[in-house]
Amino acid sequence: MIALGQVTPHNIKQLKKLNQVVFPVAYNDKFYKDVLEVGELAKLAYYNDIVVGAVCCRVDTSEGRRRLYIMTLGCLAPYRRLTIGTLMLEHVLSICERDGKLDALYLHVQVNNEAALAFYRKFGFEVIETKEQYYKKIEPADAYVLEKNLRPKEE
Repeated sequence: MIALGQVTPHNIKQLKKLNQVVFPVAYNDKFYKDVLEVGELAKLAYYNDIVVGAVCCRVDTSEGRRRLYIMTLGCLAPYRRLTIGTLMLEHVLSICERDGKLDALYLHVQVNNEAALAFYRKFGFEVIETKEQYYKKIEPADAYVLEKNLRPKEE
């Protein structure tokens, strides 16, 4: 049984632990403080009542566009390929649909993360640029910026 639950002050430490295991970068206290403020944009994924994944997003308004930034979306390795990531991304997509005023979703993916690239491409994300030296303490340090446009392309 897979379910999504709220991130609260009571379970934020579980999110922290999960992120330490899943991601090669460390997130600071401000990240977790901000996550508590975003409501539906942050979810823990449970598999049989055990936290196995999480998604954290924020709305980003820059360059005259309103986009949803996926800060993190990850799942513990033994629980991958069980549709948990799909469930989390579908949750985010449904928020975008309900909002109706977002231009796109975007995120950064380490250039060698083939599994993540394949996953996001399945949902219509495209690589729109490469950010060199995006990551500070990991190799490769470069990241792709992936984006899924939510507006019809203008002719």
